[in-house]
Amino acid sequence: MTVHFIGAGPGAADLLTVRAVELLRASPVCLYPGTYLDPAVLAHCAPDAELVDTQRLDLDAIVATMSAAHDRGSDVARLCSGDPSVYSALTEQARRLDRLGIPWDVTPGVPAYAAAAAALGAELTVPELAQSVVLTRAQARSTAMPEKERLRSFAATGATLALHLAITRTRELAAELATEYGPDCPAAVVYRASQPDQLILRGTLTDIATRVEEAGLRQAAVILVGRALAPAVECVQSHLYDPARTRL
Repeated sequence: MTVHFIGAGPGAADLLTVRAVELLRASPVCLYPGTYLDPAVLAHCAPDAELVDTQRLDLDAIVATMSAAHDRGSDVARLCSGDPSVYSALTEQARRLDRLGIPWDVTPGVPAYAAAAAALGAELTVPELAQSVVLTRAQARSTAMPEKERLRSFAATGATLALHLAITRTRELAAELATEYGPDCPAAVVYRASQPDQLILRGTLTDIATRVEEAGLRQAAVILVGRALAPAVECVQSHLYDPARTRL
């Protein structure tokens, strides 16, 4: 018996990997985050699979469900929104499973920031403009951020910024980021990227908070900030495709 942590991607049922779909079909138990997931994803599960929505369960209850499945010899598909490597609580669940002697593995998925960029038709790294992407979050009703991981410090690099779990603090964050990026810096918010009710908001650090408030967004959204997000951004030609480059 194995607990399979599976990246469910941004929520769309057709953005799961082939491996993820095969594991869902073969697992008698599936734990899923109902807050972020398009229910169509669960259609990949076996018709008689036990489906457990974890949005109202604490860590003890989640691990207890996994342990009970282990005692029965049943594999568990533990769906994580986006990719398990980012904000999935993989570490705390895996350490509990280790202590119980329950084997587990990880199947990656499409991260939410990548789905948001795709919805915008944007490349987050543009030659000589932005060559780094910072994935971070804001603290609201959540664990504290490490002391050295200050948002302004990240912004000072000029890198493209992808903010998760931060939509309720958009106005405060936009004001802070504007001191480094400038108030005219492009910003975008993608709500439920790739899902049927996807919503895209574009603007700058001056007006993006107003757009978010008018839309009434409170969760399931990624904030992207950076000069690379300008709709008609111009850039130099990359070295990779430069005709002057020597090719063997």
